[in-house]
Amino acid sequence: MACEGQNTNEKVPVIEVKGLYKIYRVGENKVYALNGVDFTMNRGEFCAIVGPSGSGKSTLLNMLAGLEKPSKGQIVIAGKHIEKLKEDQLVAFRRQRVGFIFQSYNLLSTMNAVENVALPLSFRGEDRKIRLKKAKKYLKMVGLEKVEDHMPNQMSGGQQQRVGIARALVVHPEIIFADEPTGNLDSKTTMEVLKLMQKIVREQNQTLVMVTHDNHLATYADRIFHIIDGKIFKIEENHRRAGGEEDENV
Repeated sequence: MACEGQNTNEKVPVIEVKGLYKIYRVGENKVYALNGVDFTMNRGEFCAIVGPSGSGKSTLLNMLAGLEKPSKGQIVIAGKHIEKLKEDQLVAFRRQRVGFIFQSYNLLSTMNAVENVALPLSFRGEDRKIRLKKAKKYLKMVGLEKVEDHMPNQMSGGQQQRVGIARALVVHPEIIFADEPTGNLDSKTTMEVLKLMQKIVREQNQTLVMVTHDNHLATYADRIFHIIDGKIFKIEENHRRAGGEEDENV
């Protein structure tokens, strides 16, 4: 699905979801975690999925990332029907196409910042020298070149999350999934991390899908997908993001 021409403003669908259901059996009852979801997300777009606890947002993220299978429906990512992939194919797909940013950072305590960022590249079998060079490049991108030899316990929460962002980016994924990525950060650091995520998505022309329960955090996104009771009830274009600071790029 190559983009014809080089116009980065052209909308190229990278995630397409059609008639998506996730049904759990609880005794005699059926619980609809997702209840007929349809939408498209485009390349270079920052999308937020917002909803209260139990709304289905984390289930939806897990489906998009291939971590859970749908009960029925289609999930097409970069032209691939991932609902049809076997487990080993899904692992390969995630390794090649997807980056993850977690609320709890998930850094390995026995590795320094550079080694943590380089870790996904070792799963691809890349040479140690090459992966450390790439890791340093991405640490610099998130403003952490001065702490590359620090262990996680020597870094603040905000620094650890920036390492987590660099680790997600180092494989140059088409899509980055972020699950409550600022949940453990104070409000000032949260703002800094979200602005960094905005900037990177724009510069790298990647797609970022963030799940959050916080409507204010969602305003950093280009589009906001509101979910309640397993259904998307509103997709909001963030006009404030589309104007203002972005006007100079038009």
